[in-house]
Amino acid sequence: MTLHFIGAAVPPIQLVETEADMISDLAWAARDRYPDVCQLLLDEVGRAHLCAAADLPVDVVSMGCDVTYRDARDGARRDVRLVYPSHADVALGRISLLTPIGAALIGMRAGTSILWPDRDGHLRDIIVDEVMPGRAA
Repeated sequence: MTLHFIGAAVPPIQLVETEADMISDLAWAARDRYPDVCQLLLDEVGRAHLCAAADLPVDVVSMGCDVTYRDARDGARRDVRLVYPSHADVALGRISLLTPIGAALIGMRAGTSILWPDRDGHLRDIIVDEVMPGRAA
């Protein structure tokens, strides 16, 4: 599963250079367990504009950020924190980067949207409404 199958323009994304390296390493390490999500993450890292942490705008999703997003299909707003897999806890709203929504959110800027496959491969229009600067991921 790669982004070109979506057939729609994807918004530009930004990643902190050190996070991009960690994300790539994580995706390669987990590719046997989560091949689709890991390939999407690797594609995202490959197309991202990389920058130093100090240069990342505060409204861009990075690890440890609190994010409010909507799925355009049902319009429901969701508040989550994007974390590495070892810190994930859905009951506490901490979602792993290795989930489809986690992979969709990384690098997105508030006010942008992306068509992204869910766990079943159905495309969903994910809209980032708000980004609050990160805590420990």
